[in-house]
Amino acid sequence: MAKRELVNEAWTRLTSSGLVYATYENRLRSELDPARMPQHIAVLADGNRRWARTNAPGQPLDVGYRAGADKLLEFVDWCDELGIAVVTLWVLSTDNLSRSAKDELGPLMEVIAHLTRDLVDRSNYRVMPVGDLELLPPALAQTLRNAEQASRGRAGTHVNVAVGYGGRHELRDAVRSLLACEAQKGTTLEELSRTLEVDQIGDHLYTKGQPDPDLIIRTSGEQRLSGFLPWQSAHSELYFCEALWPDFRRIDFYRALRSYQRRERRFGK
Repeated sequence: MAKRELVNEAWTRLTSSGLVYATYENRLRSELDPARMPQHIAVLADGNRRWARTNAPGQPLDVGYRAGADKLLEFVDWCDELGIAVVTLWVLSTDNLSRSAKDELGPLMEVIAHLTRDLVDRSNYRVMPVGDLELLPPALAQTLRNAEQASRGRAGTHVNVAVGYGGRHELRDAVRSLLACEAQKGTTLEELSRTLEVDQIGDHLYTKGQPDPDLIIRTSGEQRLSGFLPWQSAHSELYFCEALWPDFRRIDFYRALRSYQRRERRFGK
């Protein structure tokens, strides 16, 4: 057998055994600086339906939703292992609610309910819904509220589950909440128009009290935020990955972190 064929055969054996993958993964991990990890990572887990059409043709799209939910659980575990304090998962937008067919939404909401319960049962995570729960079916909304109540006070990674979330809806709700709060204090609109500060609006966002995301990851090759955390993402670093979400690997995650740590963050300066 020629030398080239022997090398190719050896490479194939190494690759199929996972040794090359594990070695590369470990190398990437060793390059990361624990002192420079992001405090908050947000992810747009995009590409579940496309993954289902490619990998399970003829099967219901919820095959992709379930695969995506399994990857979200893995992703939170990866973040927890690295000491990431806050993780935000965008799993259902307000646009999805208005554009998706009803026969798609039902299975998707069942998957979200299972994902939420799994997050609560899986570890010491604190789970918090982020979005307008009034837009959701009562059963799913209650599942999310139950998860928040059951995990309140936990010391592990804080996991925001963005369901029924839209950036414009969040800003609208923040302004409504701010106006109502100031009205209770007796503040007039004229007074508020003169004294309103940026931080006052931030105090009424869904994520109030949390650090803004340092890193936002979007999969499936799309390079836009689509209204995701428009206020909080003002100084976030963005990372776009070609992989469909169920195919997102730990090495893809480490590459995103490596890219983040190599950047000089200016925070608008």
